[in-house]
Amino acid sequence: MRNVLPTRYQDLPDLRVAYCESGSGPTLLFLHGNSESKKLFTAYQTEHFSDYHTFALDSRGHGESRSVDTAYTIPQFCQDVIRFCAAQGIERCHLVGYSDGGNIALLLAKYAPQLFDRIVAISPNYLASGTDEKTLRLFTRLSKLWKFLRKLGLPTQKYIMRFDLMLNDIGITADELRTIRTGMKILYAEEEMIKPEHIREIAELVPNSELEMIPACTHMNILQQPRTVAAIRDYLEK
Repeated sequence: MRNVLPTRYQDLPDLRVAYCESGSGPTLLFLHGNSESKKLFTAYQTEHFSDYHTFALDSRGHGESRSVDTAYTIPQFCQDVIRFCAAQGIERCHLVGYSDGGNIALLLAKYAPQLFDRIVAISPNYLASGTDEKTLRLFTRLSKLWKFLRKLGLPTQKYIMRFDLMLNDIGITADELRTIRTGMKILYAEEEMIKPEHIREIAELVPNSELEMIPACTHMNILQQPRTVAAIRDYLEK
């Protein structure tokens, strides 16, 4: 049976960050994807990375984190992580970000390189057009549905703001990706909802990056693959 980690909280001026902390060793942060939570990484913290001092965070507007917002942006989430690290006294660490967490990782590599020794970005995209057309059409339809339901008086604003994250570029340009100097490993699934050519473009733009495709999995279950865990550990331990 998997260990259940207690939720802890870090209060910032406009945000209460919920997180799970575990293990001892080098510090390692985990960032989940859109509409998910820190629970996505419980097994990573207790089963796969117990020799690291791990923090799994709930992003603003997700899980047990609490804030009052009118919109979500990836740059905002990026600053939340930087402020969390400052409040926790974290000066250097590794980072693993999945999906939107991988997008946050791209901005963190740009704006806070002093914080990170190595970054693993799993299934990132820096342009909304990097998402495959079928998935992007689905996100667009669902966003319209949430907005329609809001007009009927239902409390769907949080869902609207989350889907807006996936329908807009994340806030970094190709030229800015070229300036990143933090070491980065980019992983993606054989069956992705992000266009493989878009992920390869990111790897080509980011200097000192490595790229690896994880076979026989999808965007949704890439984290559960033993090869994904092995790829993360191999890169962090180089």
